[in-house]
Amino acid sequence: MESSLGILPKIGAPATRALNNAGYTALSELAGVPRAELAKLHGVGPKALEIIQSALEEHTLSLG
Repeated sequence: MESSLGILPKIGAPATRALNNAGYTALSELAGVPRAELAKLHGVGPKALEIIQSALEEHTLSLG
């Protein structure tokens, strides 16, 4: 399943809300963001970070 850079991947409601509240609304906006910074957001756990990383890798991008 290919991800789109224009939307967030399916990572669960709490993680999606946390990212939206932090100003992230698209996968492309997460490229280069430090993993530790995202992990500090309430609702963003290891599983969500792995899904985000995998989705970014489909576009040869990565978390910071």
